[in-house]
Amino acid sequence: MSRVLLAISSLGPGGAERTASELANLLAVKGWHLGFLTLSGLASDHYVLDPRVDRILLDLLWDSGSAWEAGRDFLRRGRMIRRAVRTFAPQVVLSFVDQTNVRVLAALLGSGIPVIVCEQIDPRVYRVGHRWQLARRVLYPLASATVVQTEAVAAWAARLVPRRRVRVIPNFVRLLPEPPPFRLRESMILAVGRLDRQKGFDLLIEAFAASRARVEAWRLAILGEGPQRIRLETMIRELGLGAQVSLPGVVAEPAEWLARARVFVLSSRFEGFPNALLEAMAMGCAVVATDCPSGPREIIRNGHDGLLVPVERVVALTSALDHLTEQPGRAEGLARAAVDVRERFAAERILPQWEGLIGTVLKRGPSRR
Repeated sequence: MSRVLLAISSLGPGGAERTASELANLLAVKGWHLGFLTLSGLASDHYVLDPRVDRILLDLLWDSGSAWEAGRDFLRRGRMIRRAVRTFAPQVVLSFVDQTNVRVLAALLGSGIPVIVCEQIDPRVYRVGHRWQLARRVLYPLASATVVQTEAVAAWAARLVPRRRVRVIPNFVRLLPEPPPFRLRESMILAVGRLDRQKGFDLLIEAFAASRARVEAWRLAILGEGPQRIRLETMIRELGLGAQVSLPGVVAEPAEWLARARVFVLSSRFEGFPNALLEAMAMGCAVVATDCPSGPREIIRNGHDGLLVPVERVVALTSALDHLTEQPGRAEGLARAAVDVRERFAAERILPQWEGLIGTVLKRGPSRR
């Protein structure tokens, strides 16, 4: 079987990390010889790799001081990555997320090892920083392929690299338990994600405060951790929501919470292809999501298996919450239809796309970068 190395910054609790780890595990089960390289150490691990996957830890994400030190450290990190990759000797490398993609492409210049770079968020909205953006523009054309998750982002990628080297591969739904009946669930609204501005939890808390769900004793739980915790806690306190809104932090298995909640909300300002939304639908929640430029509209069939609302429109989000919490029959109908994502985005449908891409790259032979 082919010898493939996956590379990512860490195995922390993020969507890209889940996608990369699940992909590695599935390929390992099928007999591929898999390596998994992380730029950080074990301390940040949240996801677990199959024991058949060779783990390579570099722990090289230390802080740099001046601009001169940052440049020196970039080269030093590049040498470490190159040495580790060549030791594993993969036939192809799959690199995930912008900065890691840039580091890996730069490190493997002249090595002949093909690199497939994978964008996991909407780069048209997410600002990676001027220097990283410039490096991406210079280095992405050297990749053997660029994987994105939606056709909208594919159009962006085609301005950087030849369109024939752009592939659209959505995330797949991981193996999950069967969802419990909707009528047995709690009057709980759930959200999952990093506590930062992108996820729009400030908007969700504001919408919940204005909704009728607040006076009907519904609860809101937001799972995750991040830099906006203090700000969100302050909002909750100032709006008098302390008895109804909680921030439990990162949990080992969000599916256990999804099985309890009736409603799931994705309130993001932008997304890639959100795993949290896929899993909420697969677990039989009635979902509402902001209609980001990429992601939710490729998953939700508006009005059939979920609701889409405009981005950053608190009034529209409040109205959607009222709709789902006050009309249980309607909510249950949406939830029942939502479970179809288990088939639409099943691993059995998506994995062959990855295998096909890897096979195509291998047929081209060593990279001439």
